[in-house]
Amino acid sequence: MPSAPLTALDEKLVSDEFLDDPYPILRQLRREEPAYWSESIGGWILTRYDDIVPTFKDVAHFSNYGRFAKAVEYLPPEGRKKLAPFENHYRQKNLLQSDPPDHTRLRTLVVKAFNATSIDAMRPMIEKIVNDVIDMVEPRGQMDVIRDLAFPLPFSILGSIMGVPNTDQDSVKFWADELLAFQGVNRPPQAVLERSQAALLAMRSYLTDLVNEKRRRPAEDLISQLVAVEAEGTKLTEQELVSTCVQMLGAGHETTTSLIGNGLYLILSHPQQWQKLRQIPSLLNSAIEEILRYESPVARQPRLIRGDVELGGKKMLDGQVAFQMLNAANRDPDHFLDPDTFDIERQNNKHIAFGMGIHFCLGAGLARAEAQEVFKAIMERLPNICLVSEKPVWDRHKPNSRMLHSLHVTF
Repeated sequence: MPSAPLTALDEKLVSDEFLDDPYPILRQLRREEPAYWSESIGGWILTRYDDIVPTFKDVAHFSNYGRFAKAVEYLPPEGRKKLAPFENHYRQKNLLQSDPPDHTRLRTLVVKAFNATSIDAMRPMIEKIVNDVIDMVEPRGQMDVIRDLAFPLPFSILGSIMGVPNTDQDSVKFWADELLAFQGVNRPPQAVLERSQAALLAMRSYLTDLVNEKRRRPAEDLISQLVAVEAEGTKLTEQELVSTCVQMLGAGHETTTSLIGNGLYLILSHPQQWQKLRQIPSLLNSAIEEILRYESPVARQPRLIRGDVELGGKKMLDGQVAFQMLNAANRDPDHFLDPDTFDIERQNNKHIAFGMGIHFCLGAGLARAEAQEVFKAIMERLPNICLVSEKPVWDRHKPNSRMLHSLHVTF
């Protein structure tokens, strides 16, 4: 079938069709115009691995700082004024919205909570939560993997690390989910921005109170550690503390939800691969890396262009936004043999699902550990698990994420 003209593709980039199956369009763009200006999304669409890698490394020209605040700049003055709290928040510096030297300083303060030693110490807790879920659903003989397992598990772990009480986690999880709805395009509808702002204000208010509580009664958690650093007065301001906690709680769970849901769907929809994994459990780590490559949980990430720069044969201007299409890069035939084949024994799998360089995902090790414990428990306890439907139901509300809305299984 002949490809559609590029001029006809732009509206498709924000369509449900694209969110359900982006790969045909991404293949065409990567082949015909790998740096493509999209009016619909409001930025440059980068689809080649070799073009996206420099945007991770060159933080002077492809910046994290201010990238989300751009989302309101297209609005008329009255609309932008209404969203002033949103814009102010996303112009503050925090771990996910900064470049060196601020990023280096902030990352140093939290990296210990996510190192290999800390993650190993969390494994018994992860294993217990996974088995508690299976205990609950096993008598029913079926579950929605997203609702029952992939959604609650990562936030329970992250909430425990950061010090969010169990009784508050459902509320915080709701705010975090709402907060991310605007990401993935540069001109989201004003109603979506307002919904994200409402969640943002609720979360900031809650976290400000929680920070004050940790000052009075510190505990063995990350927020307490950051409060102690903030008390020193030189390494961290209260504004940076609250803003960083908002961003970590917002972004720190969804990748793992996607990894678990996408992974189970891929494994179960490829029965030979599932049989191979059950017969050779040592392939689990390789299988997780292939899941990350084949259905990258973060589909796209924006970078704010600082200063005019040339990339992919195109001149990009200061203040424009470039979207790193990670799901396109991870199926680039110049870097992956037979890229549209799902193969849990793939060798030399140098995917960039977690980014690279100084902005490499802080929680990558934790996401992998959670996926490992989920798959091990399912192989041991639910060996007869199977899909109710072969047709996946993708979430269409967050274009930056490649995430299932639901995944019904029986066992």
